[in-house]
Amino acid sequence: MKIQPRISRRRAGTALLAGAATLALSACSVQGGSSGGGSGDYPSRAVEFTVPSDPGGSTDLITRALAKSIEKPLGQKGVVVNKPGANGKIAGKDVFSSKPDGYRVAVMPQSLFAIGPLVVKDPGAIKLEDMTFVKGLTVEDYVMVVPADSKYKTVKDILAAGKVRYGTSGAGTGNQLAQALLFGKAKVNATAIPFDGGGPQLTAVLGHKVDVGTVHVAEAYKQIEAGKLRPLVAFSAKRLEALPNVPTATESGYDIVVDQRRFVAAPAALPTDVRDKLVAAIDKAVASPEYTQLLKQNYIGRWDVNGDQVSQQLTKSRDNFTNLTRTLGINLSGS
Repeated sequence: MKIQPRISRRRAGTALLAGAATLALSACSVQGGSSGGGSGDYPSRAVEFTVPSDPGGSTDLITRALAKSIEKPLGQKGVVVNKPGANGKIAGKDVFSSKPDGYRVAVMPQSLFAIGPLVVKDPGAIKLEDMTFVKGLTVEDYVMVVPADSKYKTVKDILAAGKVRYGTSGAGTGNQLAQALLFGKAKVNATAIPFDGGGPQLTAVLGHKVDVGTVHVAEAYKQIEAGKLRPLVAFSAKRLEALPNVPTATESGYDIVVDQRRFVAAPAALPTDVRDKLVAAIDKAVASPEYTQLLKQNYIGRWDVNGDQVSQQLTKSRDNFTNLTRTLGINLSGS
């Protein structure tokens, strides 16, 4: 009978250590592998971009352009899901309560966090701590308009009026806040008339159902160009490229800057390497000709900032608007 040689204790120990190392490596591979639960192979499947509004609006158009342009640099399909309601809260609650693995993100509006709290005290509101801020995307400016045949020729004229009825696209919106702050600082007796969105508001302005209204530049530009609307003042930090002859509120003596910003956010605790991959892909996507053309056609500006700067902007605008409305005694809820 052939006798097998005995294995020394040292060789046996080495074999055990090698086996353990192999198992450890295998375990790491499974944890971050094809299941999508880890970040090492991210992304291994489609990434879902949630829009907190109905199809057709600015946020939807921006997100669809982003999702399409990001597929090549990300190496996976971008899927757009519309989940409207509560100025973004419904979508945000859904996305930010999901697993922080980078497969579900949302394009969110600044107004939900900077203006929404001024309208209603909501204990269930989304907190900044619920999110990982990935990247800033866009900024849209507001312009105040009147019908072309209005007796109000300048912003000074409207502020000198004894009584004003102004249209808004609803409570908690940037256009409502901008007008309320301007009329509040100028001590004008003004009444807000809410409509269901910017389109109906603009129709009311054109139909003389209100004296004045404030909308995004893209919503008013064609009517301004056609001579049906007259722009009075912009609520931007500097004069608008699309409307260079329109003064800003600050130039007119009222230090008011209100805009709508949009950004990409994911659930809190998103792994840093996943966030970095998303940022790199977004940077390439927003540089694409298709995305650039969409912004140009809709008079939307770029907001090219990192996640930390998004957080700082939301906090700064929220605190600033809170202080201004308290000082002026403005109630945006209408109650």
